[in-house]
Amino acid sequence: MSLLLARQQTAVVNPQPVLELKNLSIAYRSGQRTTRVVEQVSFSILPGEVVALVGESGSGKTTTAQAIIGLLADNGHIEQGSILLNGVDISQWSSRRLDSLRGARISLIPQDPTSSLNPVKTIGEQVAEILAIHRRMSRKEREARVVELLTRVGLTHPQSRLHQYPHELSGGMKQRVLIAIAIALQPALIIADEPTSALDVRVQKRILDLIDELRQEFGTAVLFVTHDLALAAERADRLLVFRKGKVQEQGITAEVLRSPKSDYTRQLFADAPALTPRTAPLPSSQQAAAGHAIVVNRVSKSFSLGGKQAPAFRALDEVSFQVARGSTHSLVGESGSGKTTLARLLLGFQRPDSGQLLIDGVDIALLRGEALRQIRQKIQLVYQNPFASLDPSQTLFQVIAEPLLNFSRLSRAERQTRVLSIVDRVALPADLLQRRPQELSGGQRQRVAIARALILQPQILVLDEATSALDVTVQAQILQLLAQLQQDLGLTYLFISHDLATVRQISHSVSVLNQGKQVDNGEVGAIFARPTSDYTRELIQAIPHYVPATGQGSDHHYAG
Repeated sequence: MSLLLARQQTAVVNPQPVLELKNLSIAYRSGQRTTRVVEQVSFSILPGEVVALVGESGSGKTTTAQAIIGLLADNGHIEQGSILLNGVDISQWSSRRLDSLRGARISLIPQDPTSSLNPVKTIGEQVAEILAIHRRMSRKEREARVVELLTRVGLTHPQSRLHQYPHELSGGMKQRVLIAIAIALQPALIIADEPTSALDVRVQKRILDLIDELRQEFGTAVLFVTHDLALAAERADRLLVFRKGKVQEQGITAEVLRSPKSDYTRQLFADAPALTPRTAPLPSSQQAAAGHAIVVNRVSKSFSLGGKQAPAFRALDEVSFQVARGSTHSLVGESGSGKTTLARLLLGFQRPDSGQLLIDGVDIALLRGEALRQIRQKIQLVYQNPFASLDPSQTLFQVIAEPLLNFSRLSRAERQTRVLSIVDRVALPADLLQRRPQELSGGQRQRVAIARALILQPQILVLDEATSALDVTVQAQILQLLAQLQQDLGLTYLFISHDLATVRQISHSVSVLNQGKQVDNGEVGAIFARPTSDYTRELIQAIPHYVPATGQGSDHHYAG
């Protein structure tokens, strides 16, 4: 029997939804102005069901989730509609009254595991807190229950974890602690707000598998808030597509994916690499004949962990690969695999312990002083986060023009001409140039970051998770822009990412790093089709992707 059919049969036995929203509208006040951000939203969740809210940033999905658990910002309020929890309308309950529900009947798994745990309290204290609020238990009983919960969510050495602090745990371990807190009282509803967006793909799969196991065990309903359409397609029974505060459409996942009704939903699905996989064309023979823009030859790098007796940490161990001019080479691997270290070496921010790093035939590891500074005109960096990488005190013109002040003696008129040319190249309106970064959307800010990197007319761009902070539609626009720039300017890209679906879409070649070692390297199609290492195979299998079922019915199953 399929999982969805089993849930549908359960729903017949117990037809009352755990959660039901009826015509919910939410607004924010700013001074005398009120802006409605969620409008007439209605949906329900049955026991044991997973419903995903998907859409871009600002679409209203997180605001809807916050309203359910009573955590709207101070200037937010419910204008109309109802929120029924097991048939009881809680939409007008006070925060104090809602405290009796939070953790006991509704739990939240937040997005960022690092900022969601108290850094000055032990793990044991933080898990025990929810038990102390809602249950009468002795200290010994609470500690035993905490150990049981940490064991249940798969943390090794749970007794030892009681006395550790959050900074001593990895991101995946911290998220498991948050899940332990969320399930401590076996709530009827768990709201998972982007619960894995900060995690690597293998850890992400383990966390989602864990939530699914717990849902099946306790019959808990899950409201899954995400902008990752592949995850929603893989994990949810039903989808709700949000745009500008309104539900564009909703329905059984398989049916929405098979025949979306709105143009917006169709575009979202078309822009998601994991739902519509595409492979970049290989470099032409003319490009390959032009040689290699980057050659990495047996590069190693170690770091001291402090103290004379402490062993050195080997971040890179004899890594080698070549990148043809005009092509895109991706570095993939989990946090700590050595990707960013290698990028910093190529940019001359650090020096390797051994090996060669050739940029256009010049070993950057041998350069010093002015020679090192000048070669950076050939290789530029686009950072991950467009919200943090731009100086908020500068206008966009100043942000983009700044590299010219460092590397060339152009007149103001010449700088303005160069800036206007590159802004046009990245499809940014020139009338934005006197604005500050905070006045722009995420996609516009990343276009500014790309323009700044291109202003010196480099041959190589290092793109460090350059699209991971962007919504799927904006990400698709930036990737399309990068492809056009590569075609027009002959640029070479080193694309650093843990998003394997995007890597498969845009790359010509790929290197897979695991704990500083290169475990796979070659043409992207060959690596994805025939990985040579177990690690690469596991990474590929962990990519969330939807596989429609063949045969009758609307059910679907999961690949990987």
